Amino acid sequence: MSFNLATILRESAQADPDKAVLRFAGSSVTYAELDSESGRFAAGLSGAGLGPGDVVAVQLPNFPEFLVAYFGTLKAGMTMLPLNPLLRAPEIAYHLADSHARLLVTSPMFLDQAAKAAGDVPLVVVPMPGGEVPDGFRPFAALLADPSPDWVTGDIVATNADDTAVIIYTSGTTGKPKGAELTHFQLYMNCTVAGELFGARADDTVLAVLPFFHVFGLSSVLNVSVRFGSTLSAVARFEAKPVLDVIETDGVTVVLGVPTMLQALMAEGTDGRDLARLRIAISGGASLPGDVLRAFEAKFGIVVLEGYGLSETASTSSFNSSAEARKVLSIGQPIWGVEMRVVDDQDRRLPVGADNIGEIVIRGHNVMKGYLGRPDDTAAAFRNGWFHTGDLGYVDDDGFFFIVDRSKDLVIRGGYNVYPREIEEVLYAHPAIAEAAVIGKPHESLGEEVVAVVALVPGESLTSEDVIAYCKERLAMYKYPREVRFVDSLPKGPTGKILKAELRAVS
Repeated sequence: MSFNLATILRESAQADPDKAVLRFAGSSVTYAELDSESGRFAAGLSGAGLGPGDVVAVQLPNFPEFLVAYFGTLKAGMTMLPLNPLLRAPEIAYHLADSHARLLVTSPMFLDQAAKAAGDVPLVVVPMPGGEVPDGFRPFAALLADPSPDWVTGDIVATNADDTAVIIYTSGTTGKPKGAELTHFQLYMNCTVAGELFGARADDTVLAVLPFFHVFGLSSVLNVSVRFGSTLSAVARFEAKPVLDVIETDGVTVVLGVPTMLQALMAEGTDGRDLARLRIAISGGASLPGDVLRAFEAKFGIVVLEGYGLSETASTSSFNSSAEARKVLSIGQPIWGVEMRVVDDQDRRLPVGADNIGEIVIRGHNVMKGYLGRPDDTAAAFRNGWFHTGDLGYVDDDGFFFIVDRSKDLVIRGGYNVYPREIEEVLYAHPAIAEAAVIGKPHESLGEEVVAVVALVPGESLTSEDVIAYCKERLAMYKYPREVRFVDSLPKGPTGKILKAELRAVS
């Protein structure tokens, strides 16, 4: 079956070509303009020697150029690799090498790290407003030049529905990041089903502050909005007051965010603001405390619906579909076409009830085709035909799922997943560190903060500032530990495994 995800843009552009698909920093882009610009970008990729199946890495905030590169890559039959702009050079280099990326799109804000990492991968730079591209780098506009005669900018390359459209890197809870391959069909189904569940409408203006490089922002915000012909109101970074300004100025109707964002918006003053067009809020990425949900609803006069998903499930797996059909503190019921179960450590299905806590497993159209180039990891994740999430929870008599704990070692800092082992590998590379473990501790505004517990090599000396500076040079800003604890040795069980539960107990 032939299907290309870029069809969602083409169909919406044909339905309402002059409608704004994106508002950003006081300007707007229409559906027709995005359809045309992304077609020219696709032609530019072809002219640069790339072909169907090649990987295009894009390391941008929620700029208009992200949309052009995203849909242009899809139209060309290529695979999009969205990268967090905060990644440091070693991290960028790893992602480019592991994915075999052929091109990297970035901006001057991140060019220093990208240039160190790119190696032989060509760099395309999006200039800042009023700025220029530094000498020696290819400007984004160069890929939008007039296409060669053998390329029609209106073309969308015919891809198979099961071809990889996007690679989202995730570590789960262990090891180096792995690329979850999400197909054209999976992403189409996920944005269609999820959008229908909360009643996405063409007259919606959707807050786009969740980063497009994350599966939540890409699938549940960008794809849903374009699929249903809505308008995106994009913000490059989250700050409560500027975001409220955008909500008011652009007449935002739908807010999607992680709990820490909703908490920050709730804490900001709203006297004198006109927020009357707001109609719904959606929370994901971490558990939303019930008190926060109720206080947010009371302040803004709208319903907050909570859902659940992972990078490996194209974003949404379960959802509370409406105020009438929801349970506060639940992650909802499986979306259409998706099955979820709770199983024990022998993969046996557990009965319903809060006393029967086990691992949540998933199967359905939303589950990735696998981890790129990692058949063993893929096989381990898909035991007995079900994708194993590593998250612990239970299901009640009505089929609502509840998470009682995230994957036990995962730290969720400000809505970002921080994978301890990735940081631990950096720590273990330090010649003065003998043992290391990374845990999370509760934080009032971020949800969790990253803590490193280290034991030094006998005779060596380090300060907390030394360890933090070392990590800061090698890890993205949201990953490096803000607190370092020194111990003589880390607690271990009978098999030698470090007992992180004991470390967390003194957080």
